[in-house]
Amino acid sequence: MVRSECTTKATGKGQERVRMILEAAEIEFALNGFRGATVQGIADQAKLPKPNVLYYFANKEAIYNEVLSDIIELWNQELDDIHPDDDPAESLERYIRSKVEVSRKYPVACRLFSSEIIHGGSMLSASMKRATMDWVKEKTTVFQYWINSKQISGDIDPTHLLFLIWGSTQHYADYEFQVCSIMKRKRLRKKDYDLAADTLCKVILRGCGL
Repeated sequence: MVRSECTTKATGKGQERVRMILEAAEIEFALNGFRGATVQGIADQAKLPKPNVLYYFANKEAIYNEVLSDIIELWNQELDDIHPDDDPAESLERYIRSKVEVSRKYPVACRLFSSEIIHGGSMLSASMKRATMDWVKEKTTVFQYWINSKQISGDIDPTHLLFLIWGSTQHYADYEFQVCSIMKRKRLRKKDYDLAADTLCKVILRGCGL
């Protein structure tokens, strides 16, 4: 999944090693969960010596938090820079499509984050939780402005609108096996995700009166 800049030590070739470590960590955490995963297992998956992993990350918790932080950033980036004077239909559609695309490209990382939340989010750092709360408050304030100015249907709650987008787009990562089974696919194709994004955009935007 990785686009991390988690450590000042990671420059040049170091960024490539960080990428390898975090991609390996996704696999190790997915196979064994946080408690069962080990730094040695991550090193083995990355085909690197364990000391190389520990050069860039202090411990298993630091690696896990970086994986979670990366997926949050990927999810949020298309809505990071919205303003009240932006077009709500364009902004929401861009966000929905980007979230579906993240589910397509990074399903393992998405499922890891969902599993962490389902199990209580105990490994999420305090700073990560605060950042998420601040992000949600900022975006729902813009949504509320659109509602107040009659650009979005007035009977929609902005926080639940955000939850709806999260849940519907994340479905294609969290329940990939079920979706593939029902659609009789060994693996979903790009056009399946495009159709999902088209459908979600139409339903959600129409529901918002856009």
